[in-house]
Amino acid sequence: MRGTSNRTEPRLVAAVGALLGALVASGCAAMPDSGGITRVELSQGSADKNLQARVYPVAPGRGAKPRELLTGFLDAVTADEGYETARKYLTESAAATWNPDAGTQVLSATTIADGPDVTDADTVVSAAVRGQLVATVDEKHSYLLVAGQNSSVSSDFTFVREKDGEWRIDRLPPGVIMNETNFRNSFRQVERFFYTAPDPSLVVSGNAGQEVLIADPIYLRRRTDPLTSAARALVSGPSTWLSPVVRTAFPSGATVDKVTIDDSRVAHVQLGKADAGEPMACRRMATQLFYTLADQGKGQVERLELKGQRGACTASRSDVPATGPGSLAGPTAATQYYQRADGALVATDEGRPGDPVRGVLGKPQSNTKPPLGTIAVSRGGAQAAAISEDGHQVYSVQLTDNAVNLGEPVLSSSAKSGDKEDGFASPSWDGRGNLWVVDRSKQSLPVVMVRGNKSYTVPVEGLTGQTVQALKISSDGVRVALVVKSPGMANRSLMFGLVVHGGTPQAPTVKITGLRRAAPTLTDVASVSWADADQLLVLGKEADRTQQLYFISTDGSQSTDTQLQSAESMTTVAASESRADSLTQAPPVLAMAEVKQTDGKPSEAKAYRLVNNQWREAPLIDKPRSYFYAG
Repeated sequence: MRGTSNRTEPRLVAAVGALLGALVASGCAAMPDSGGITRVELSQGSADKNLQARVYPVAPGRGAKPRELLTGFLDAVTADEGYETARKYLTESAAATWNPDAGTQVLSATTIADGPDVTDADTVVSAAVRGQLVATVDEKHSYLLVAGQNSSVSSDFTFVREKDGEWRIDRLPPGVIMNETNFRNSFRQVERFFYTAPDPSLVVSGNAGQEVLIADPIYLRRRTDPLTSAARALVSGPSTWLSPVVRTAFPSGATVDKVTIDDSRVAHVQLGKADAGEPMACRRMATQLFYTLADQGKGQVERLELKGQRGACTASRSDVPATGPGSLAGPTAATQYYQRADGALVATDEGRPGDPVRGVLGKPQSNTKPPLGTIAVSRGGAQAAAISEDGHQVYSVQLTDNAVNLGEPVLSSSAKSGDKEDGFASPSWDGRGNLWVVDRSKQSLPVVMVRGNKSYTVPVEGLTGQTVQALKISSDGVRVALVVKSPGMANRSLMFGLVVHGGTPQAPTVKITGLRRAAPTLTDVASVSWADADQLLVLGKEADRTQQLYFISTDGSQSTDTQLQSAESMTTVAASESRADSLTQAPPVLAMAEVKQTDGKPSEAKAYRLVNNQWREAPLIDKPRSYFYAG
């Protein structure tokens, strides 16, 4: 599941109507699984458009028994007013040592295990909260889905009878336990931004390549000073998973006192312990803060002012556009490409037939030998990778008038002749000009990176017997989506990995590490594409369900706000990674489908574009072979 951020996202516009209907009908928003009294109100504010239940805690009642106390405590930790009321359920010593920020366990439902009845003679009793673990949120606010069916957990609570005869919780696990519905109501997803780490293999005259901001999704309390909490989470540093490939401009020990927004939509951030530093360092910190706050502020933040004890600086979206998220997606990120029935590659935009690209790839394939299969255009739009139809060669071709033939292949596969399933697949370009492909004939080192005219095998750390079938590299070049298959299994699952560069310009090294499962409920993945700079568009299916389209966050969680309409006939999907200029502008989405003919003729390939959340057949494209964006 993916939480709902405060920004307007047209791709995720559907409100959770069923949930709100339940809230209105029952008058209860926290939805405890049993007992407890919690006062709520339904907010009419647009900031909580999708989940509008505001929860107020209720202190323990006099004479409450342990089971009732535990139910009330579980309700109180969902409240929007902090944990002060929840601590009233604890003994004085437990209240002093309990750390609710140690993490969160998200259960599908919370059940209090039955125990013996409490008698007047009892002074110490225990109870357990049980359920199926859905996800965890660690002390750095990072969300981690739990894969697998055997995820039952049990957390023990100990109660003591105090001198006044009242029961209180004396021992409890660190952190917080919530059911899934309460978690979605109490927390929201926030994206904080960090700079890509330097690539030592690109260092030329001290330049390690263009740095850009990439998203690090976390979950924070939905209505507890959201901007200040997001700023504080940013200065505390990146998630454990992303930290190997990112850097922050904030010095160790930096703190944020407060975030305020004035009537001119300027966010004012006052640093605590850390100073604003020299102008360049200040601007880099301010840029991180600006995108973190603007991303969730739904247009509330247009500029940011950062103040320290000795100096100040500002940041806005136009200050350093080359550093912004998705800036390496390229100047043609929104350009659509398709192969005509004769194989010629065409560049187009909305509502136009388009023009064949320059060079050999813009000609009918009768002019090219060997025949070509999959094509991928580089982020800059000046180059393309083409895989031969049999999957045995990869060509890198300039899209210029001078490219009159394919030239020599940059890669040749060791796959057996005629075996397409073991050849090259899934060409993908990052924003730094590196080409990535999967060589399915090499199960031990299946991923290859091509930089210039040299190729490098890429170890994938953490594969436990799975084989890589396809990949999509992000424009920033440090995150990759892998479609993998387990031995003896036909279904394909989805994983995220990090790309770590090293070595020198003369001897580069590269590896994929930090593998983690994405959207574990998807049992078969057909096609993936980066959509915006922070999530994937995935065509896949859950067990015993029809094929659907899903948005998958880079923390691996699946959006539950909306599902795009799709059909079993869809074969591939594509989306643009460039961030929309307007917060109300939906990113474009393309799809290919095999449509059955009513007159008994063979199925026909058709291209579709998503317009206002409805699929429309792409005009002026007759029998296309493929339809895609750069990357």
